Amino acid sequence: MDITAPLIAKDIGAGLATIGVAGAGAGIGNLFGAFVSAVGRNPAARDRMFRDVLLGFALTEAVALYALVIALIILFT
Repeated sequence: MDITAPLIAKDIGAGLATIGVAGAGAGIGNLFGAFVSAVGRNPAARDRMFRDVLLGFALTEAVALYALVIALIILFT
């Protein structure tokens, strides 16, 4: 058995695990784009919406961090 086959499989698995980072980036862009649009329509509700946006940002960013942790676990175990 060739020694490089498991290493290539690890690299492919880690690459697939990082797809979640791209999804999180798109989600964060969508979140803040919608926030800017909503504040443009109703500036008085900015403070209330901003708390919700920060919560959404934190949860979306957590998905990206989990994807990176899984990729690192795949690579270094």
